[in-house]
Amino acid sequence: MASSSIKKGLTYEFKKGLWTENAVIKLLLGMCPALAVSNSATNGLAMGLASTFVVMSASTFVSIIRRIVPKEVRIPTYIVIIAGFVTLADLFLKAYFPPISKSLGPYVPLIVVNCMIMGRAEFFASKHTIPPSLADALGTGLGFTWVLVLMGAIREVLGSGAIFGYVFMGEDVFTPWVVMILPAGAFITLGLLIGFINFATSRKSSKGACS
Repeated sequence: MASSSIKKGLTYEFKKGLWTENAVIKLLLGMCPALAVSNSATNGLAMGLASTFVVMSASTFVSIIRRIVPKEVRIPTYIVIIAGFVTLADLFLKAYFPPISKSLGPYVPLIVVNCMIMGRAEFFASKHTIPPSLADALGTGLGFTWVLVLMGAIREVLGSGAIFGYVFMGEDVFTPWVVMILPAGAFITLGLLIGFINFATSRKSSKGACS
């Protein structure tokens, strides 16, 4: 019975980050990378996976040391931990995926100040054991990733007729919307995405109340 309850709890902690407490579309956290690097599906996937690695690693480490870190220095401690894992992610991308690393530019190092990651460390991992902290971090990271990939795919398809770098609509059949691969395209895509999701959610809630 206890094991079943624990599994249900871990499932909840994982799922909430995917949707109900999604960092981008629900909590509006991590806006800088979401807007800056989502000009292609590849960049969105790379940033999402790098952020997922960092949030999982940092949350696990914070959960391990949560009882020995003095409250007065917890924030600086968490920043140092996050910075260490961000450095690993940045060096990995530079070593094995140089084009992607160059494309993402300074936004990988800026994961250090991503409030989504600091938020999970401060408000969850520092108060829970490793399993729920890991489940929470994985859900948060994957929730962040799918939004960035979706935004990147939409902008890439409309902006260049391609997806993951593969061009499937030439200029002879489709005129690219250049605005979609510019900064303005990020705001347009995110605004429409959040609006559509909120509309669909409220409509579903209304139907549920009527029935």
